Amino acid sequence: MKYSRQIFYFSLIVVFILSTVNANDIPRFNSLSMLSDKLVHLSIYAYLCFVGFICKFKISNLTLAIYIFLFGAFIELIHYFHPNRYFEYFDLLANLFGVTIALLINKLKS
Repeated sequence: MKYSRQIFYFSLIVVFILSTVNANDIPRFNSLSMLSDKLVHLSIYAYLCFVGFICKFKISNLTLAIYIFLFGAFIELIHYFHPNRYFEYFDLLANLFGVTIALLINKLKS
C-alpha cells in the first residue's frame, strides 16, 4: 500500500491526541459502557497493528506489536497523572488483547 506508513503515523498521532484530551471533550465518550470502552481499546490497537503490519517495517511483527502495546502503556501512564483521565488496568488488558488478536489473525493469514 503506497501510503501505509503515512496512515500508520497519522493513526498514532490521532490515537495519542484523543487519548490525552479531556474525555468530556470527546462526543459520546461518557455514554460508553465499560464493555464498549474496552472493545474500542481492543479495536484501536488491533487496527494499529494491522496497519503497521502492512507497512513492512524492518522489524518483526511481534516486535511491532510490542511497541504498539508499549505506546498504549505510555498513554495509560499519562492518564495516571492527567487530571481529567484515569489509569485503568483493564484498558491495558484490552490493548494487549487487541495486539494479540492482530498477531494471531496475521499468523493464520500467512
